[in-house]
Amino acid sequence: MKNSIAAILLFLSSSNLFAQGDIEMATGLRSSGKIYVVVLVLLTIFAVLGISLFLLDRRIKKLEK
Repeated sequence: MKNSIAAILLFLSSSNLFAQGDIEMATGLRSSGKIYVVVLVLLTIFAVLGISLFLLDRRIKKLEK
């Protein structure tokens, strides 16, 4: 119990060390509206990966039977 409380306190006290200011590239992409294209491309990539893993899992299950 003491270890978990200590870990939580350590995490909360050090979380502000990782905070960053404005990132110039992200601000530029957001202002020009291109950030939505980046997000859409990333979502498409993750969706294709997820679907292909799902189909691969189904094929492996058929082979196991």
